[in-house]
Amino acid sequence: MSDCIFCKIVGGEIPAEVVHRTDRFVAFRDISPKAPIHVLVIPVQHVASITESAALSAEARQEMPVFIAETATILGLDNSGYRVATNHGDDARQAVHHMHWHILGGDLLSESM
Repeated sequence: MSDCIFCKIVGGEIPAEVVHRTDRFVAFRDISPKAPIHVLVIPVQHVASITESAALSAEARQEMPVFIAETATILGLDNSGYRVATNHGDDARQAVHHMHWHILGGDLLSESM
């Protein structure tokens, strides 16, 4: 999608600090982190939110949690723990309408989401 900032990151039009990448997913550091480690995981294919995840191939849907876990391992979060979250829609404060998962860690996180 031409006006999607995350699609522009996938295409290399906008720089990002990429920490992990495959043919189907990209993980990069959030520019406004909410934790000491805050990374976003996005599918390369544009889908607006989790409600459109059926548009991804069966292989991509199967690989998504594995890619998220691999990214957390790369970030060194396995022993201390981490939070994985996604938002859908404006009321959930989804700022970019390209499905993405937040990986947060690096310190004791708040009990509230």
